[in-house]
This record gives sequence, structure tokens and C-alpha cells, in this order.
Amino acid sequence: MAGTYALLVENHSLPRAAAFFDLDKTVIAKSSTLTFSKSFYQGGLINRRAVLRTAYAQFVFLAGGADHDQMERMREYLSALCKGWNVQQVKEIVAETLHDLIDPIIYDEAASLIEEHHTAGRDVVIVSTSGAEVVEPIGELLGADRVVATRMVVGADGCFTGEVEYYAYGPTKAEAIRELAESEGYDLSRCYAYSDSATDVPMLESVGHPYAVNPDRALRREATARDWPILVFNRPVRLKQRLPAFSLPPRPALVAAAAVGAAAATAGLVWYASRRRSAAAQIAATATVKEVVNRFARI
Repeated sequence: MAGTYALLVENHSLPRAAAFFDLDKTVIAKSSTLTFSKSFYQGGLINRRAVLRTAYAQFVFLAGGADHDQMERMREYLSALCKGWNVQQVKEIVAETLHDLIDPIIYDEAASLIEEHHTAGRDVVIVSTSGAEVVEPIGELLGADRVVATRMVVGADGCFTGEVEYYAYGPTKAEAIRELAESEGYDLSRCYAYSDSATDVPMLESVGHPYAVNPDRALRREATARDWPILVFNRPVRLKQRLPAFSLPPRPALVAAAAVGAAAATAGLVWYASRRRSAAAQIAATATVKEVVNRFARI
């Protein structure tokens, strides 16, 4: 018990660390923004032509990822597309369809990693190029501690103007991570980062433990050259199937529970060992009595 407690105290005294996750094709199997296109159509925000175009963009994204030029074209297209959308309506549509659309496409492997990082005492941060109105609810669904996402300018009428206030892309992601490290006290050498795209190399190289997840060709080459681990996630799973794991108490409670659990386990082992010794002693005593009786019988 004393050893377990000392280990917990030692871990607690270490500098803070975090795990930074890209979202699309890293934590979920599709593009988070494009996945909601049908819901936006049903809500009257886009027309059928826009639905078909976003479906094609989703296909291109899934087939081979998106390089810098494709991402820029997608940003320009989506910025123009969302101009005039009522922000509150967007949030309501996302909230209403989040579980139906996002829940089934979360990678089981990513969900497990998030759990492991939380159990280890690390913060989990989603860093995504998609809009905050989409990413923040997904982050909450996943149990993330923080979210970094693209923010659009909102006019006085509560609608998007079509201009981008903050673009969470490429080097900007790395800058956001460094700013978080400074404000939250993260030791970047002890931090982790996961992404599928070569556009996130700046984010990956800013931490001590970078991982390429389902990497596009460019990132695979980079990861191989730098000896970064490559992970393959291919098991989408509904979080409802993982409900016990995703309804764990907050991490301070987990630490306390771990300490209590360790104490209980230690006590259990002591009790079990004691019972084993007691049983062995009884067997030995019984054997001795039988031996004495047999001796007297022979006399």
C-alpha cells in the first residue's frame, strides 16, 4: 500500500502532459463537417447541389486525404457556403443529429487511447480544422478536456459572415499547442499527438511522442523517415457499446478509486495468503495427527 501511494504521489508531482488528437480520420472515420451535410440540407441551410458537392468532397477526403491545395479550396468553399447561416440553428442541428451521425463512426482504437490517456492523468485535447460549432459537441461527446477548432466570424444578426476569425490548420495547430502548453503547464516533451495528415506535421513534431494514424502517403513517408510510430485504426464503434468506460468518474475520483482499489487488492492478497497459510497449517496439523494415530495403531 505504501508503495502504491508513493507511486501516485510521484506521478502527481511530475509536470502536466496532454494528448492532442486531430479529429477527422484520426478519431472519427469521416470528415466531421461534411458528415452533417444531409442534416444541414434537411434544416434548409443548403440545397441538393451542395449536398452532392459535399458528398463528393467526402469521397475525395476518404479516398486519399486532402493536401494543402485541396484543404484551401475546401476552406473557401465551406466559408462561402455557410455565409448567412444562423449560428444557433447550426448548433441545434448538430446537437439533434450528433449521436446518430458521429457516434457510429468513432474509432474504437481512438476511444481506447482517450481512456488510457485520461487514466494516466493526461488532458485530452481535440485539435481540428473543422468549425467549433461541430467540433466542440464532438469533443464533449468524447470526454475531451479542451478543443481547438476553426472559428468563423459571427455578425450582429447572429449569422456567419463567411469570414474566418481563426483557422486551425497546419502551423496554426502547432502554435495553439504551444500556447496551451504555456498556459496549462504542459511539458511538451511528455505530450502525445495523433494525426492522419501531412499537413499536421508541425503539430506532430511539437511533442515528444508523435503518432501517425491512418496516414496519407505524404505523412507515411515523413513518419517512416522520422521513425514515428504508425497506427492503423479501422474499427468504428458506437460509444453506447463502450458506455461503462465513458461514464467513469472524474480523474481525481479515479485516482482515489485507484488508491482504494490498490489497498483493497493488497488487503485481499494478504487475506488470501493468510487463508492459504492457515489452510496449509491445518493440512499439516491433520497430517501430523494421522501420523501419530497410525503410529499408536502399529504399537
